[in-house]
Amino acid sequence: MSNQLRLCEVAGVKDGEPVAAFAEGMPALAVYNVDGEIFVTDNLCTHGNAMLTDGYQDGDIIECPFHGGSFDIKTGAAKAFPCQVAIASYPVEIEDGWVCITKPEGAA
Repeated sequence: MSNQLRLCEVAGVKDGEPVAAFAEGMPALAVYNVDGEIFVTDNLCTHGNAMLTDGYQDGDIIECPFHGGSFDIKTGAAKAFPCQVAIASYPVEIEDGWVCITKPEGAA
């Protein structure tokens, strides 16, 4: 059984327009294009119950739509109050035009 998860096609991820992705056994995920490089993080804000893909992407920063807090897309680090807890970020592999991540150990 493969631990590789296909999330979406690379062509569907435009710079500045994050895409929600779902994979069995994983939390909701967000896929980003930052200057042609693809990144994946958890999609749920750690401050409020908001999907980050509903927020605003400015370069490598994603702003939560609820309270204006933000995160670094490349590292998951909280960047602006009220967000203080980082979101998870995942190493990305591109395979046959698809954005893929490896399912972390311990994920269902």
